[in-house]
Amino acid sequence: MAIIAPFKGLTYNFDKQGDISKLVAPPYDVISEEEQEEYYQKDPYNVIRLILGKKKTGDSDWDNMYTRAADYLKRWESEDVIIRSENPSMYLYSLTYNPGDGGDPRIRWGLITLVHIEDEGSGVILPHERTFSAHKVDRLKLMRACRAQLSQVFGLYNDTESRIFSYFSTVINTPPKISFGLKDGTRHQMWVVQDQSIFKSVADALHDKPIFIADGHHRYETARDFRNIMRARYGRRPPNRSYEYLMMYLTNMDDRGLMVLPSHRLLKQCEGFEPEPFFNRLKQWFDINFLPYSNHKGFPECSHIKELLEEKGRSTSAIGFHYQGDNRYYVLSLKPEARDEAGGDPHPSLKKLDVLVLSRLIFQKALGFSREDLDNEKIFHYHSDMATALSLVDSGAYHMAFLLNPTKIDHMKEVASNSLIMPRKSTYFYPKVLTGLVFNTIDPNEIITVP
Repeated sequence: MAIIAPFKGLTYNFDKQGDISKLVAPPYDVISEEEQEEYYQKDPYNVIRLILGKKKTGDSDWDNMYTRAADYLKRWESEDVIIRSENPSMYLYSLTYNPGDGGDPRIRWGLITLVHIEDEGSGVILPHERTFSAHKVDRLKLMRACRAQLSQVFGLYNDTESRIFSYFSTVINTPPKISFGLKDGTRHQMWVVQDQSIFKSVADALHDKPIFIADGHHRYETARDFRNIMRARYGRRPPNRSYEYLMMYLTNMDDRGLMVLPSHRLLKQCEGFEPEPFFNRLKQWFDINFLPYSNHKGFPECSHIKELLEEKGRSTSAIGFHYQGDNRYYVLSLKPEARDEAGGDPHPSLKKLDVLVLSRLIFQKALGFSREDLDNEKIFHYHSDMATALSLVDSGAYHMAFLLNPTKIDHMKEVASNSLIMPRKSTYFYPKVLTGLVFNTIDPNEIITVP
């Protein structure tokens, strides 16, 4: 039973700030150090100062990236750089982008609203990926310092008839509150909705639907940890205190603009790797096709690799492979009888996943990595763009690349519905939801009104 509610969002003062494109940023966990500096230089009020502050020599318990974020938030609010809505609102958000397949631009629609935080195993909010304590500790420090949720958790619901979106038909015929483009070609629009009848209709429609976490697993678990801290301090009565909710961006699974990219694996190092013994081990599980690789700018092979992976992937798990210094690329197609060789007695829902086949058969059995190694960010890196992944190998930055088909939405839904967890970085939902459109402040004495 999903419980959603409008909230008095904290936003930039759109009328005062001018160019909103200079103020927003992607989620903190996809921003490199170089990009962090770029966002710092864009504008003194860019959201990067809140979500990914700089570390300084001499940082202490009372002066660090988290306390500075809290200071920025308070100062910006006192200066009317950011303002809080006087009325509870929901925020309708459209994101237009080029899918990169030669087709027309796509539009993904989503709704930013509050969702009641549920305990693990409730069957209401369903994760599909494992989280790591270090990331949660980082986000919890930020949330405790700022008393705010600064980024949305990306959630998906099932609505084949697009009933929920239909409630906003009159809203989208009005001018959006903000509209801007970014240098990556994406276009962003947001409407502030304050219609009580819409709140009620949307809440009723989502009431009996589970919500699948697409992106932001660490943020969701952090919000639950923070809720538990606040419960210990302020109690659970009266119900619906603000810390019982978190801000989510909700999209229909059947939205035509929903796109999942592959999350290709890059290995920084693989000690003792020898091609011939490696391929001999693979032959017991995979049929191996290899093709010449030209290694020149533009990577015309990428379209061929994608087509071949997609073709082979219709009937089995297919994985692309290229290693530094080789003039070929390979497509590894899992033999029908080999799927059960993954070991560990995985659930049938997990056995379907290419990332599980890659992790169990190739990384662990063929290359000898341990399960702990697979979570080592010094060894394994991820990239959604095939051409970039290949170029990083050929430049010497990485030893090898394993290329994947995108995980299907139906597979993710099946795994989550069975209360199972996929291997790390199994999905990459594109484009990412921007941070800086709206924030949610947490006042322990505020009661959220549920429609």
